[in-house]
Amino acid sequence: MPDEFCDAQTACRCLREAAQLIRADPNRTGALLTFGGAGQVVMTGDLHGHVRNFEKLQRFCDLARSPGRSVILHELIHGEPEWPGGEDLSIDLLVRAAAWKCEFPDNVFFLQSNHELSQLCRHEITKGGRSVLWDFERGVVRRFGERAKDVLTAADEYLASLPLAARTANGIMLAHSLPDSLSMPIFDEAVLERIPTARDLLPGGSAYMLVWGRFQTPESVECFAQRLGVEWFIVGHTPQETGYAMIGRMLVLASDHAHGTFLPIDLSRRYTAAELEGAIRKFVAVE
Repeated sequence: MPDEFCDAQTACRCLREAAQLIRADPNRTGALLTFGGAGQVVMTGDLHGHVRNFEKLQRFCDLARSPGRSVILHELIHGEPEWPGGEDLSIDLLVRAAAWKCEFPDNVFFLQSNHELSQLCRHEITKGGRSVLWDFERGVVRRFGERAKDVLTAADEYLASLPLAARTANGIMLAHSLPDSLSMPIFDEAVLERIPTARDLLPGGSAYMLVWGRFQTPESVECFAQRLGVEWFIVGHTPQETGYAMIGRMLVLASDHAHGTFLPIDLSRRYTAAELEGAIRKFVAVE
């Protein structure tokens, strides 16, 4: 990580300033972001600490010269340690993404995810037999030493500020995931209209359902799309070895490996399934 972000004071400032910008976003109502019918939104999949793909995303977006382009990030933390038994250093990506938000507050956006929600609520996740939260917090200690607690507190402020979803004028909903097929009928879409409560964030709550859902079917996605008045869902969450998958009206993106993908969306037009799939970009193709 660049030396400028290894300073705890800088990391805390970036995370807290990003949190304030996220809460005060004029595109936001409750837990929902809305985008109009002009410009471009670049949607990503899970990044899980993948700094190299994040840097490629920054180069592609070129926000300093592309004021009409926005980018949406989610699932930034809880990457694989650099070696077996090592720490997870995805705090590096979290701080760099927060700094990007501070530099381009009108162009960089974030969504809540299951790993970030679990970090916020201290709900342990085990992955490959390891404690994900423990590895992450050890990585923060490695980076920031005795100031690690301050950085974790600032990170919690950032994580608590995240909205749940975004909608575009051309009929697309962007979220980390969707409720599973069994939970869709009881999902309360009003959660998008409010700041999620503690109950919303717990297992059984609608915010929890949204970020943790898996195993959707084309049929359940179709019903959910009709219910919410959506043409397409763009999500992450479910690992995709080839970078993406289409499940009916839901496109699943993965951005956390060498075959990772992202999706530039032209807000001024509508998409067929073939056109949406054809718009997918691969990180490996970005210089």
